[in-house]
Amino acid sequence: MISSDVTKDIADLLAAHGIPEREVYLDAENSGPVFPEALEAMHNAYLGAGRGHPSITHRIGWETYETLYTRSLMIGEALHCKPDEIVYTHSGTEANNLAVTGLAQAGGKRKKIIVSAIEHLSVIFPAERLQEHGYTVVKVPVDGEGFVDLDFLSEQVDGDTLLVSIAPVNHEVGVKQDIRAIIELVKDKDEAVKIHCDACDAFCRMPLDMERLGIDLASFSSHKVYGPKGVGALYVKEGTELEPIVRGQLSTQKLWAGVENIPGIVGFAKAVEMMTQNREDYITRMTALRDRLIRGILDEIDDTLLNGPAGEARAPDNVNISFLNCEGEAMTVEMSLKGVYLSSGSACTSRILEPSHVLLALKRKYEEAHGSVLMKTTPFLTVSDIEYVLTCFPEAVQRIRSISPFRGG
Repeated sequence: MISSDVTKDIADLLAAHGIPEREVYLDAENSGPVFPEALEAMHNAYLGAGRGHPSITHRIGWETYETLYTRSLMIGEALHCKPDEIVYTHSGTEANNLAVTGLAQAGGKRKKIIVSAIEHLSVIFPAERLQEHGYTVVKVPVDGEGFVDLDFLSEQVDGDTLLVSIAPVNHEVGVKQDIRAIIELVKDKDEAVKIHCDACDAFCRMPLDMERLGIDLASFSSHKVYGPKGVGALYVKEGTELEPIVRGQLSTQKLWAGVENIPGIVGFAKAVEMMTQNREDYITRMTALRDRLIRGILDEIDDTLLNGPAGEARAPDNVNISFLNCEGEAMTVEMSLKGVYLSSGSACTSRILEPSHVLLALKRKYEEAHGSVLMKTTPFLTVSDIEYVLTCFPEAVQRIRSISPFRGG
């Protein structure tokens, strides 16, 4: 057996941490709870009509293909698109990469890609990588709440523009863009420009009609709708040309090689069904919990800042607050000891302790960005959970500020 110091270190850390008497999970941005119904559907798929390979010509293969197709119908119904316009990946990150890189590799003379300054890094990084191949990347600035500058966007769209990628809902500060106005602006300037939306945080939280909106490409993630991890999807409007970015043996899809994760897709579809059937109730509950959490923190703790807009302009589940004279990573540890699980800044940058590019784009100072905490409410939480969280924050903030080198302003 090969021993691992890392494994031992983690075991020691967990032992020192212990198991809190009460736990509240607020880190649904990065991963989170799964609907029990989705888990049950996955279990049944593993044992039954989802255990085979959907492109193999025998009974189990045919059953598995039927399972894949019927679930695509369910997801397509929620998006108002055809089932064959859905390409399955293993995450929203992969879907974003396929959209940006696959469109560029499909050819054509256009060499400009426009993204907002607060896009997910899985949009920004592949776009920036294309600069090595002669592409120009333009980042649209945002105001202090995260709304894109429409005048700047309009000025930048021209005959060389290949793609505009702007998320309807930002993953970190929850700002809801007027995506219809953005699409109309771009298409009025040049109908040939492709529109991509990273819709991972918008799906099942706001209406998304692919056909009416006129979106060409849109990315989705199963775990963002409380389905299993390891499943994502890209909507590709019929007639939109993409080049595969993963090479290998094809199954039922021409844009993503390998065997589809059928049980995962089954769980994804079930989660979409749960969210769409209960959307009004879930949104109302998550919004109420969101507002209680925001008010409780801002009213009771000094030197706190809400990042992103308030009210209807904000995603129903998003809470992002900066605690001045605090370090966000220290806050995640301190709250974890109390059984409250949240994240600091952006999960994409937290491991290297860099300030969130989203918050910097909102003109937050470095110290404000470093002190940010991101939380997401879910249908699984209760008012009692939020009240418990609000009792934990003051003590955690006081302790961190008491040892902070920035105390005293």
